[in-house]
Amino acid sequence: MPEASLPHPRGGLYYEDFVVGATIAHRLTRTVTQMDNMLFSNMTLNPQPLHIDAHFCATETEWGRPLVNSLFTLGLMIGISVNDTTVGTTIANLGMTDVKFPAPLFEGDTVNAATEIAGKRGSKSRPDAGIVEFLHRAYKQDGTLVCECRRQAFMLKRSR
Repeated sequence: MPEASLPHPRGGLYYEDFVVGATIAHRLTRTVTQMDNMLFSNMTLNPQPLHIDAHFCATETEWGRPLVNSLFTLGLMIGISVNDTTVGTTIANLGMTDVKFPAPLFEGDTVNAATEIAGKRGSKSRPDAGIVEFLHRAYKQDGTLVCECRRQAFMLKRSR
């Protein structure tokens, strides 16, 4: 492979490597545990019983059991994408929009993700960088969509 097309030494893709319309099916998957949900909810000081109180969920919710914290689901989805896309090549996240959680995620569900390259443009202020828009989607083991969002990332260009 010519040096100009090699990924970053850590494995991430440069701005030039992203093709608008392409979809990357990520290799990593993760089964969510009760500990993941409890730890994340407690670390973020979120006392919502919908996530951490099994009795409350069994007696007072339609779900009958704790829901996985949606911000954990969002973070997991994006984290799953990093090895295949941006490790070592992201300058910064610029924003996330259109975040949706169309179905619940529960302890014991296994998450997989895919990322569509929704758009890209060169930076107006930095010739060594560009902005890539990712459309991330996460699914549980039965194919149900559990999370999606658009993320704009400031990415290194190979030709710096």
